Amino acid sequence: MKRPIPANDPLPALTAPEREAFSAALTLDRQLCFAVHAAAHAFQRAYKPLLERLNLTYPQYLVMLLLWEQGPMGVKALGEALTLDSGTLSPLIKRLEQAGHVERRRDAADERQVTVSLTPSGAALRDEAVGVFAAIAGKTGCSAEDADGLRDRLHSLRQALEG
Repeated sequence: MKRPIPANDPLPALTAPEREAFSAALTLDRQLCFAVHAAAHAFQRAYKPLLERLNLTYPQYLVMLLLWEQGPMGVKALGEALTLDSGTLSPLIKRLEQAGHVERRRDAADERQVTVSLTPSGAALRDEAVGVFAAIAGKTGCSAEDADGLRDRLHSLRQALEG
């Protein structure tokens, strides 16, 4: 039995030739989403041994990258930039704080707001992270220009999907 398609359903109406072409593409190896998914997992596996030397997980590394780049940030802004919810981000920040890399401070004017900033230890970790970046750059096999172009295309892809 066919399900009724609601009027606001984003699924497009397809002609028979379009339906046939898209049907032929319903294999895992033809899916862009799976290629991106698999590449993301490969990146995390490549980063893992490098970041273990810094005692960081990949999500912690992303937080540190933002703090090295932008300085102190509110938890909400960190979450938005990293597309992480507070349930994921809060324990991650707590572990970074326990490791001595960041400190959390409540805003005196609004105690609901928490700002995260680097400690001297966290700031010093940036110098070691340069080696991580260099190692990953070498593993990709991409030139700097190719990597920049691929990154820009992925940003555009994300914007199109979210737009």
